[in-house]
Amino acid sequence: MAKNEQTSKRLGKLASKVLKDPKSTKTSKSLAGSVLTQRPNKKK
Repeated sequence: MAKNEQTSKRLGKLASKVLKDPKSTKTSKSLAGSVLTQRPNKKK
């Protein structure tokens, strides 16, 4: 993956929901965490 590629805002929101869901599997939480690490940092 190139340095300038980022995960979309929509996919980031979906990944956040997966991490908050107690019924999510370990695999889905791992993938969701990976997606969120590819999101740009929030600007202060």
